[in-house]
Amino acid sequence: MYDVFRQYYAYTDMDSFIRDLNGKHGAILIRTRGENRVVGFSTIVSLDMAIGRMRARGVFSGDTIIEREYWGTRTLQIAFFLYVLKEKLRKPFRPLFWLLISKGYKTFLLLANNFHQYYPHPDGDCPELAPVVRHYCERLFPGHYDPDTGVLDFGENAQHLKEDVASITPELRQQVPKVRFFEERNPTWRRGTELPCVGEITLKTLMGFVLKAGRGGRSRADRQPIPATPGTSPARQA
Repeated sequence: MYDVFRQYYAYTDMDSFIRDLNGKHGAILIRTRGENRVVGFSTIVSLDMAIGRMRARGVFSGDTIIEREYWGTRTLQIAFFLYVLKEKLRKPFRPLFWLLISKGYKTFLLLANNFHQYYPHPDGDCPELAPVVRHYCERLFPGHYDPDTGVLDFGENAQHLKEDVASITPELRQQVPKVRFFEERNPTWRRGTELPCVGEITLKTLMGFVLKAGRGGRSRADRQPIPATPGTSPARQA
C-alpha cells in the first residue's frame, strides 16, 4: 500500500503512513487478478456524530490512491456504494453523511457530481451542512481547521499530491465551474491544504449512483482520473 502511495504523494514516509493507517477502521484494496498485487486502496473511518439535537452516522474517507495504469476503474466506487448501502439500510431514518477532505479537485468532483445535498456548494446550497463539516474537522483534526477560510491546514510540509498529478490547467478551470470553485475555496491546495466537505447519503443518492453506473456516463473532468474514492472491504481489479 505504501509503495503505491509514495508514487503520488510528496512529503511522506513509512512511519507517518503506518500511524495514519492505525487510526482507520478499514480499507478497500484493489489487486490484480494474476499477481494479486495491490494497485490501489482507500481507508475509512466510521463514526457516530451528535450535532445539536441531530444524531447521525458519518463515513470518512482517508488516504485514497490508485496506480496510473488503473485510473478510470470503478472498483472503488462500487465497493463504497455497497458499504454505504449497508450503512443506510441498517438505520434508514438516521442521517448518513460522506465525510471527505480534498487535496485535489477530483475528490471534490466525486462529491459534487454524485450528490444532491453537499457542502460546500458552488451555488451556496445546503448551508445547514456546515456544522457537520465543523464537527468532524474538530473531532478528527483538532487544531487544523480554520473556520474563517473553511480549510484544513497541516503546515508547510504537509503531504500533498505531486505536481504531475491532478494539475488544474487554465482550460479546465474555465470549462468546469466546479473545478474553479474548488480552487477558489482551497487556493493553497498545491502545498497540501485540504477542503473539508460533506455529502448526505440518501436512498435517492444511492439510486442515482446505480443509474449513472448503468449508463456509464462521466463528465469530461471525470475522464481525467486521479486518486479519490472510498470503500471498506477487499475488492479485486476487473
